[in-house]
Amino acid sequence: MGLGANLGDARAALDEALRRLGELPGVHVAAVSPCYVTEPQDRADQPWFHNQAAALALGPSWTPESLLAALQEMEAAMGRPPEGVRERFGPRPIDLDLLLFENQRRNTPELTLPHPRMRRRAFVLVPLRDIAPALVFPDGEGIGAALAKIPFKIEGNSIFQGP
Repeated sequence: MGLGANLGDARAALDEALRRLGELPGVHVAAVSPCYVTEPQDRADQPWFHNQAAALALGPSWTPESLLAALQEMEAAMGRPPEGVRERFGPRPIDLDLLLFENQRRNTPELTLPHPRMRRRAFVLVPLRDIAPALVFPDGEGIGAALAKIPFKIEGNSIFQGP
């Protein structure tokens, strides 16, 4: 899953989200990437983001839909306005994205798996590669090949994307 925030103490928000994830029944946070500071995509006139990726070990009762619902409840509890009220691609106190759920695919109004924009975003792929360097997406493409298709650079803990 992907985590991001750019309002308030963004780094503390990521830590809080990881703590809350680990408190969900049947959820274990198995791996967490380093935190990166990343320039905003899609809307540049906002603070830079803090981003991470986390791998979750889930008990058998979890489905993609139930995990998505838990993530959305967590976002609301942490101060993120609901869809329809918040600005698309705008600033946020927390953003929790379900990127992959094993090799499952979904294409419903509520959920698309794999996440439809993750392979265009270095701020998602770089942290994901940190925790899963051998990751292969359901269509057979490896994470290294996906990263090779997008222009980005890393300086320290900052990710810059673009030409």
